[in-house]
Amino acid sequence: MITSKQRSYLRSLANTMSPIFQIGKEGIEENFIKQVDSALEARELIKISVLNNSDYGAREASDELCQELGCEGVQSIGSKIVLYRQSKKNPKIELPK
Repeated sequence: MITSKQRSYLRSLANTMSPIFQIGKEGIEENFIKQVDSALEARELIKISVLNNSDYGAREASDELCQELGCEGVQSIGSKIVLYRQSKKNPKIELPK
């Protein structure tokens, strides 16, 4: 679990990022989950866009992915979500204490 100070720090890092994935009408499938998992391992912090034709809202998609992948939902605003999970092999982002 991350603190509000850490969440704020991660939001500031994600502010300039572009979404690298989109959740569309297919929703969240196993192949999509595998891709997000590998992206989280490589980048630690990712932004995902939820399209209008998706069955999911941004908050629902964030909750579902966090449950499947064991990551933290940093932010869910409009149609964008930000996820964080510390890398097991080579952590890059150092969170404030």
